[in-house]
Amino acid sequence: MAHRILDSAWSATLGTSPVARRFAIVLLAVLTVTVQPALAQERARGPNVLVIMADDLNNDMGTFGHPIVKTPNLDRLAKRAVRFDRAYTQFPLCSPSRVSLLTGLRPDTTKIHELQTDFRTILPDVQTLPQMFRRNGYLTARVGKIYHYGNPGQIGTSGLDDPASWDVFVNPRGVDKDEESVLTNLTPARQLGSALAYYASPAPDGEHTDGKVAAETIALLEKNKDRPFFIGAGFYRPHCPFIAPRKYFDLYPLDRIPAPSAVAGSLQPPAAWFTNPPNWDVGEQGQREAIRAYYASITFLDANVGRVLDALDRLKLSDNTIVVFISDHGYHLGERGQWMKQSLFERSARAPMMIAGPGVSARGRATTRIVEFLDIYPTLADLAGLSAPPGLHGRSLKPLLVNPQAAWNHPALTQVRRGAGTATFMGYSVRTEKWRYTEWDSGARGVELYDEVNDPDELRNLATDSRHRPIVDEMQRVLRRMRGN
Repeated sequence: MAHRILDSAWSATLGTSPVARRFAIVLLAVLTVTVQPALAQERARGPNVLVIMADDLNNDMGTFGHPIVKTPNLDRLAKRAVRFDRAYTQFPLCSPSRVSLLTGLRPDTTKIHELQTDFRTILPDVQTLPQMFRRNGYLTARVGKIYHYGNPGQIGTSGLDDPASWDVFVNPRGVDKDEESVLTNLTPARQLGSALAYYASPAPDGEHTDGKVAAETIALLEKNKDRPFFIGAGFYRPHCPFIAPRKYFDLYPLDRIPAPSAVAGSLQPPAAWFTNPPNWDVGEQGQREAIRAYYASITFLDANVGRVLDALDRLKLSDNTIVVFISDHGYHLGERGQWMKQSLFERSARAPMMIAGPGVSARGRATTRIVEFLDIYPTLADLAGLSAPPGLHGRSLKPLLVNPQAAWNHPALTQVRRGAGTATFMGYSVRTEKWRYTEWDSGARGVELYDEVNDPDELRNLATDSRHRPIVDEMQRVLRRMRGN
């Protein structure tokens, strides 16, 4: 606003009579004295930040090339963003992933490997990503699930939220909580938060929890449009149970949903599998019903993201707001009998990520460089011109936001825990542009090597092939180095 006032005054000095021009010059001098402080403040204001997080979303989206799933609003965001086609979580489970992303530290530093522990009991003084913005004068606010809380059990509560991160928080609760008793549950022996269960709801979008997340996020944008903000919009879909308005189910006729591939891999160690028995003994018809419900939930999520993006445009905030869209991890949909997350295969470790807004000059382009969720914290600090705390484990993605093909040689490290009690052990997986290498219990419970270029479905474990011994040795060195962070 201040710069527009000065521009108008300067324009008045051009093409006028000498008397009028002298008057305009005097006016310009007065305005410069009075408006310049406002102009300086305007220029000093950094970009806003809006982090939109999905829950359990894989890359089955139109903009990522999926032939069936409809995501018109995320496709629209991609046209002004850099899309990261190979972005990897640090731990394919909600709380460990989110804590790692928000602290910028690997899970072996946060010590969060499950869903119950508050990270502040381990790292009481760590400066989180929203805290960094809060300490630099930003309003920080969240709506819904940014840090972990159980979905659906803790919807409407703060769960494992971090009060030190926020000035404002909102915990929406929608009609989907009241519809849990009428779900179709294909795996009734499993807890609802980890069950293949679904419901095509008659309730309109705005009555669902995700509809309320969108509405509350828009209200925060409207209220704080004239001050710098960091807002986290945490959606609950497509996390199970897969509840969405019926109209989204109707977009995906069941006879158009292909059954997942039943092709088994070769030589995978037992620790590699999360879903035992395969498909939890759900038959092909049930599998297709679950996939349909997951797709419906994605499109419902997309519709609510679209409402938030529309509000950014309406409030004229898009040009000065960095928008990050991300999920917490990937998701299996029956490939080789695997469902959900908690594996170290590509389908679980890889998740969607897009960044748009100030500092993103390569708009509408994609990069295939390997990046980690850890990179988000230093990237946002870099784009906002803020000093990130020392010791972060990621690196700024700004070079890729300018040139998606920039030189970049940084592998991704993903881990997951197996077992219970004193019998727990860890699996670690390193992803480079060509290879995925995985060790279970430091190799004692199995080793995997996949050629991601020629075997993207990870069906042929090459770790015991003597011809690939040099690759195994090199990937072991990479893994040891990355674990030393």
